[in-house]
Amino acid sequence: MQASLAKQENNFYMKNYDVFIIGSGMAGMTIANKCASKGLTVGITDELPYGGTCALRGFDPKKVIIGATEVRDFAKRLKGNGIDTIPKVNWKDIMAFKQSFVDEMPPKIEKGYKKNGIDTFHSSAKFLSENTLEVGNDKVKANKIVIASGSKPRVLEFEGGNFAKSSTDFLNLEKLPKSLLFIGGGYIAFEFAHIAARCGAEVTIVHRGEKPLENFEQDIVKHLVSATKKLGIKLILNTEVMAIEKVDNQYRVKGKSTKKTAYFEAEAVFNSAGRPPAIFDLNLDKANIAYNKKGVTVDKYLQSTSNPHIYAAGDAADSEGLPLTPIAVLEGHTVASNIIKGNSKEISYPPMPTVVFTLPTMASVGYSESKAKELNYHIRINYKEVGDWFNAKRLNVEEYAFKTIIDKETQTILGAHLIGSHTEETINIFAMAIKTKMKVKDIRTMIFSYPTLASDIPHML
Repeated sequence: MQASLAKQENNFYMKNYDVFIIGSGMAGMTIANKCASKGLTVGITDELPYGGTCALRGFDPKKVIIGATEVRDFAKRLKGNGIDTIPKVNWKDIMAFKQSFVDEMPPKIEKGYKKNGIDTFHSSAKFLSENTLEVGNDKVKANKIVIASGSKPRVLEFEGGNFAKSSTDFLNLEKLPKSLLFIGGGYIAFEFAHIAARCGAEVTIVHRGEKPLENFEQDIVKHLVSATKKLGIKLILNTEVMAIEKVDNQYRVKGKSTKKTAYFEAEAVFNSAGRPPAIFDLNLDKANIAYNKKGVTVDKYLQSTSNPHIYAAGDAADSEGLPLTPIAVLEGHTVASNIIKGNSKEISYPPMPTVVFTLPTMASVGYSESKAKELNYHIRINYKEVGDWFNAKRLNVEEYAFKTIIDKETQTILGAHLIGSHTEETINIFAMAIKTKMKVKDIRTMIFSYPTLASDIPHML
């Protein structure tokens, strides 16, 4: 269905929609297509190519690149045990392979929108009032406006911060620099550092905090830190980057700790200091939209707490959901349902597995030990380093460990935290067990195919 046009006093036309969406990532895409399928008039805009961060600038292209480093890592671990030669990663070829996935997405997505009768725009959006927007040279009015604009790299406000490249820049490097420095100690820094190091670069991570990957279980993080250092990556903690300056063909990074000021040099510096929601350029105040540094303030229906015309989903919403693609899709379905049927569907989050795609991978789902104690659960903790288990020895993996958190009263799993080979797959079984409240005894008596990594699960409980 096409949007209606209403002529205004100054002779331009206002485009009217039932629903208008800012952002074409997985949340926005889900909402647009679902609303259009129910006969609502829908428009969508994105100032960047359609597809969102995950498909174009995040998880998907990153995982394609990691695939090549996995081959190298596996060969290196088995050298002398059946493998004679360790392959080199051809950066140019892997980037071309990655780009083949990226390039096909925007036209494919836009074609789907047009097939469903959705009007597409390619401009930034700014609010003019509670339910009107300026979208490029167009004025848009909608009964419901959805903010699904995702996130973007944090602005580095110190001197020379503009010299730091973004994660998107890393994924589009035509040639890998000989040396790289990553600002920040989160999953983006670690994942990209591992990629670069395995491709032969000298890598440094500078993190202002005492603990890297602070949202993960630290008993498991320490194993990733060990693996990272063994890879030759310099990990500098308790050091805040204060400035970046260009010196000849390199960059000089000034870092300050409580004890001293240090300087680091690298051919390229990357900003991996977090990704705040991309909402602060939308003129939210003009639309009476409450927000904070975490995103648009929403209720249990993902509707704005201050403006009933507005919903938010994905990284742009201050919700309990983690900034993960499946969560964006879940929130998109919830928003679409509430727009179509009225507020009747409360957002409900299942266990949310999350993975750091380093090698070895680190995966987590459910409560941490500290969170379970905070909620007054009576818990049993199983934590063990299991580099001597068969699966670790056959894969020649040094870092293999787990921490499971079990509710003593119900004998169900509250949390699982893993590091080792392919924990990104194993963690899904734990997520399913937590969601279905499977009893520990039922999992321990299951027959798993052997010898697989999943067959280790009963021994982790």
